[in-house]
Amino acid sequence: MRQIWTDENKFRIWLEIEILACESRGIPRKDLATIKRRARFEVDRITQIEKTTNHDLIAFLTNVAEHVGPASRHIHEGLTSSDVVDTAMAVQMTQAADILIGDVKQLQKVIAAKAKKYKRVPMIGRTHGVHAEPITFGLKLALMYDEFSRALGRLKRARDIVAVGKISGAVGTYAHMNPKVEQYVCRKLDLRPDRISTQIVQRDRHADFLSAVALVGCSIDRWAQEFRHLQRTEVLEAEEFFTVGQKGSSAMPHKRNPITSERLCGLARVLRGNAVAAMENVALWHERDISHSSVERVILPDSTTLLDYMLVTLAKVVDQLLVYPRRMKANLEASKGLIHSQAVLLALTKKGMTREKAYELVQRNAMLTWADAKTFRECLLEDAAVMKVLTRREVDDLFSLEVHMREVDNTFKKVGIK
Repeated sequence: MRQIWTDENKFRIWLEIEILACESRGIPRKDLATIKRRARFEVDRITQIEKTTNHDLIAFLTNVAEHVGPASRHIHEGLTSSDVVDTAMAVQMTQAADILIGDVKQLQKVIAAKAKKYKRVPMIGRTHGVHAEPITFGLKLALMYDEFSRALGRLKRARDIVAVGKISGAVGTYAHMNPKVEQYVCRKLDLRPDRISTQIVQRDRHADFLSAVALVGCSIDRWAQEFRHLQRTEVLEAEEFFTVGQKGSSAMPHKRNPITSERLCGLARVLRGNAVAAMENVALWHERDISHSSVERVILPDSTTLLDYMLVTLAKVVDQLLVYPRRMKANLEASKGLIHSQAVLLALTKKGMTREKAYELVQRNAMLTWADAKTFRECLLEDAAVMKVLTRREVDDLFSLEVHMREVDNTFKKVGIK
């Protein structure tokens, strides 16, 4: 990913655009052959020239002309700087998107493998951080897999949105350039010509791209935070892998902290901030000003490189995640059966009791369970009003975990985990 945003790669694409433009304009064959044979650049020389020109593309053209000689008069004919810069940037963004798309696909493979391994391992589901009803750890990961399916779709759509170039001149009117040049250059670069442009490609495209990048970062944030919560001492149902020789605290030798997940949560904030900066770039003066340029030199390389790192790192966290089914079982049992309260409520209403009355009975026994040492099941069995409606066998059946696993296989199929 870093290679995509180097000056070397940028100038290589610039040179390719200039040569393609020369090809499409039908300049004298001898001059075209000279340009193709001799055109090259040196990054250090461009940097040196730019100290005088204070203009990177002019410095680039000057350096190329030093190698090409008189035939260089055909280079950049009828073009403006942004014809080259924006079209090259589109190539770079599609190159970056391809890497990110590959990263998400690899992450999904890792998630799917883990989800299948723990497909039917029961654990407590939590709402508001409080025990709700049983799920399985596999279902939790299947949800993660599905979220990154949407992330994959976002990146593909974002790639398509920015895969647009322009060779339309100083204010987009093709005054000194045949539109066929634009069509030729873009086709050769696997881009679409922008339907209409000014001096630049409009920056809502770039904002869309970085918004998609930030949203993928939000999904990383969401799951890194999930793993952090699961590692809390009071929960400890899953834990980041702790390597030999790793230290958790300078003061407390016992500490094993979810530092990688915390790092991912923090970096997601940078992506969101960069997306806001991209949105600020949309409103430019008239046919173009240059206020967006300095921002893009930071946020495009940083955001794509950062997301690349974050996706690869999250895949490693998931792959090496330590999972503790015994602790999951203990936590399931910690609320003494209260997690089956809805099953009891529904059983009572199916027997003909009104929902209001059934809710009152179930809640009354739930509050006794919270306050007493007895289990929820024991409280129900001692409640004459409940036992008048349900048999002992029926009460026992209501505390089975199987009903919560009934649709696991179908859910896996729906999200595409085979």
